[in-house]
Amino acid sequence: MASRTKRHFRRADRAARLCRMSYELYVGHASYSSWSLRAWLLLHRFGLEHRLAQVDVYEGRKMADLAPVAPARTVPVLVLPDGTAVGESLAIAETLHERHPDAGFWPADPAARAAARWVTSEMHAGFGALRGNCPMVVTHRRTDFVPPAEVLADLERIGELWAFARTRAAGTGPWLFGEYSIADAFYAPVAMRIAGYGLPVAGAARGYVNAHLADPAIAAWREIGAGWPMAEEPPYAQGTAREPWPAAV
Repeated sequence: MASRTKRHFRRADRAARLCRMSYELYVGHASYSSWSLRAWLLLHRFGLEHRLAQVDVYEGRKMADLAPVAPARTVPVLVLPDGTAVGESLAIAETLHERHPDAGFWPADPAARAAARWVTSEMHAGFGALRGNCPMVVTHRRTDFVPPAEVLADLERIGELWAFARTRAAGTGPWLFGEYSIADAFYAPVAMRIAGYGLPVAGAARGYVNAHLADPAIAAWREIGAGWPMAEEPPYAQGTAREPWPAAV
């Protein structure tokens, strides 16, 4: 464990040295915005200096808040040190990899890197049932949610992809390809949905969800959300049966 931690910080230090100027990241509310979480993890986990600009997605000021980065219409949006704005989380991920090629955003092994791009792209484009039925909420765990068949089908496919990724892993760490990568940042909100709705997972998939729940970066993101109160009621139906946020599933 100690050696993996040291490797992570060496990678973060390398990335930070490559660009000392700060990025700016436009995000939605941290308690609810899954795509914002993905982009933030890429900056935070790889040690890139940044500041956050909160976009009022749920209270009707979205386009006014995004005016400085037009024509962006959704979060996240990354503003590079030279002022260039990049929308869409997958474009943000590839831009950061391009700017910091030695930081370890993708696995170094070509076969693992190809697999990582595959599973990440499938996450970016798919799993509509899981997204629609289980919007990300990281303030508590619902105990009254019964997943419909289409959500269970999405979970089955996700478990298949996670197992496939582990066959391509170059290391023994808890993450999909050994070391933390873009793929893990993209699946972090899936882990949050599984934890937050009590969705059924077992074996290696359960261990992977728990790795995210134990990640200090997730705790830091939840703290950010706790410091950004909503002007009105929370944006998603919360259910009436709930428990505190879980430490593990």
